[in-house]
Amino acid sequence: MATFLYRLGRFSFRKRHFVALFWVALLALAGAGAAGAPAAGNSSFSIPGTEAQKAFDLLDERFPGTSADGATARVVFKAPDGQKMTDPGNKAAVQDTVEELSGGSEVVQVSDPYQGGGVSRDGSIAYASVTYEVSGMELEESSREALKAAAEDARASGLTVEIGGDALQAVPETGSAEIIGIGVAAVVLVITLGSLLAAGLPLLTAIVGVGIGVASITALASTLDLGSTTSILASMIGLAVGIDYALFVVSRYRAELAEGRTREEAAGRAVGTAGSAVVFAGLTVVIALVGLSVVNIPMLTKMGIAAAGTVAVAVLIALTLIPALLGYAGRRVRPAGEKSKLLGGGRAKDAKDAKDAKDKAERPNMGTRWASFVVRRPLAVLLLGVVGLGAAAVPAGSLELGLPDDGSQPVSTTQRRAYDLLSEGFGPGFNGPLVVVVDAEGSDDPQAVFKQAGDEIKALDNVVNVAPAAPNKAGDTATIAVIPDAKPSSVATEDLVHDIRAAGADIKDGTGADVLVTGATAMNIDVSQKLNDALVPYLVLVVGLAFLLLIVVFRSILVPLKAALGFLLSVLAALGAVVAVYQWGWLSGLMGVEETGPIMSMMPIFMVGVVFGLAMDYEVFLVTRIREAHVHGEKPAQAVVTGFRYSARVVTAAAIIMIAVFSGFIGSSDSMVKMIGFGLATAVLFDAFVVRMAIVPAVLALLGEKAWWLPKWLDRALPNVDVEGESLAALDRAADKDDEDKELVRA
Repeated sequence: MATFLYRLGRFSFRKRHFVALFWVALLALAGAGAAGAPAAGNSSFSIPGTEAQKAFDLLDERFPGTSADGATARVVFKAPDGQKMTDPGNKAAVQDTVEELSGGSEVVQVSDPYQGGGVSRDGSIAYASVTYEVSGMELEESSREALKAAAEDARASGLTVEIGGDALQAVPETGSAEIIGIGVAAVVLVITLGSLLAAGLPLLTAIVGVGIGVASITALASTLDLGSTTSILASMIGLAVGIDYALFVVSRYRAELAEGRTREEAAGRAVGTAGSAVVFAGLTVVIALVGLSVVNIPMLTKMGIAAAGTVAVAVLIALTLIPALLGYAGRRVRPAGEKSKLLGGGRAKDAKDAKDAKDKAERPNMGTRWASFVVRRPLAVLLLGVVGLGAAAVPAGSLELGLPDDGSQPVSTTQRRAYDLLSEGFGPGFNGPLVVVVDAEGSDDPQAVFKQAGDEIKALDNVVNVAPAAPNKAGDTATIAVIPDAKPSSVATEDLVHDIRAAGADIKDGTGADVLVTGATAMNIDVSQKLNDALVPYLVLVVGLAFLLLIVVFRSILVPLKAALGFLLSVLAALGAVVAVYQWGWLSGLMGVEETGPIMSMMPIFMVGVVFGLAMDYEVFLVTRIREAHVHGEKPAQAVVTGFRYSARVVTAAAIIMIAVFSGFIGSSDSMVKMIGFGLATAVLFDAFVVRMAIVPAVLALLGEKAWWLPKWLDRALPNVDVEGESLAALDRAADKDDEDKELVRA
């Protein structure tokens, strides 16, 4: 592989006009497709195989034309102090609002609070439900504006009016913090590479890669039902890995220049060595992201595949566009150790300056000093790292999973204020009603079955109200609305869903009728359970495939095993931090968390996938340089020091960049993006600076030669991918021999 990539790097350097034109054309094509595509909304949420989804599908079949998947809104009214919603003036204002909303082109039905029991017992709060014929992401902007206008008209009468439900869904915004993250990345690149131009190359190529990826997602959003969150997460991951992959290639290019190679040769060597690591690091990320499909949640599968595509583009850009741009840059990208004129380099030096520069170059750098310390005290460093991460992981034992509802919105939003008003007037469970679907198609007396189901549900604990059964036209299926006593995300509500399903099983045994529970709350509970069930198979699949891949890369059993165990430490510690902030409320003000609660159901499995891929990035980049030194004859301890001498600075810079980019998404208005940004930033911090920089060298120092042990039969069976560039060293030896032969001939 190293030889192939070496040739690819040289080709891209020589044919830079063609390569640059290709990527510019691809970006323009993707941009044109995105410009002509309809805007993405939130992708449809379906959970195949769950009871809630089966009930939802049954509603579509047995209650045609009711728009079971249509958007809904709850317009909540509160009377001024000392008044009631039943007062004539307030009642007239509400009825005017209902009449105004009923005229909407996409409105199916608007409930009248005074006819459907929509007034609280104390008379201070009332609500009107609005049902639309299309889903929230398909709703026309004119319908949303009409909804807001009706609320404003009602406010003019002196009422407090707020709007809840999914009709006001908005595309999440990432905020200015994302720009700050990119700015931090730029500063780190300048410090690491010593040149504004060299620092600009990784940023430019990462932006090109993310542009292609996000534009492609936008162009296909309507066709493939990709939500707005998909493009945000793809840009988050694509930007981080794009900068890192380009950084490794540019850094290796400068190192090759410092060894006296020509610029074309240095570009080929950089792609042949660092590029090999980029390929395998990218493969681990892609495996982790595509592996999300095993969960069988379409939205999560699409998010993973879209992000994996963006990562693949980042890898290809690092292998081709970076050497092409290095060809354009020419002498303005300087060898390692030299700075540009703008940063103080290139000035004429006297003899003393030259001697000082030489002495500085010969002194051990920070990576060398740190690695030397670790190999002298490996056991102490290992224990300290493991105990520290273990302590950070303790909160993960209290992890509670759920999906966000309006109660998790910031208090500044109308959705959250509507949620609070409904809780005040009707109880917290009113925000998460359960819909029980009774399918009595094969029953002799469906009405008796409907009554039995309602009576048994009323007898359960934590039930506030059970509405009379509402049968369909055929009379064989009915819906029963159940209001729990507790809020939607509570354990008590989850227990109630299980209790209703247990009672439904008894009814089925006696009557043959199916009793299914659905609704947003039940769907959330089923999602959480499905994700919990899928976590272990997902870990086995992803870690297993990556383990096999790393055996091929490192030709070792213990090094990949150590890499996987280190990843588990990182992800558990990061989950602990997420629980401490978003569930327990530690540092919540600093992180902009206005409401603590259960952690998003898909957060652990998504974070496991992404963090595993990113953790293997650092493992590959760091350990391949250590193995390269070992393959070239150095003893294990010295190879660790040599590997850190050449790679610690770059890996540290890459980690800081990735942390900065992920941290930028903490400012997002979307709670899922905010939480994932924090979790990934924390995981990279733990993995890069504790696991890869401390635990990995400590373990390698303790294992010595055993770290690189591989059974002979397996060594013969594995393909030789040559990540260390041994074939390139053979080219050097062949070139040296040719030079010697020519000298002998001339002599």
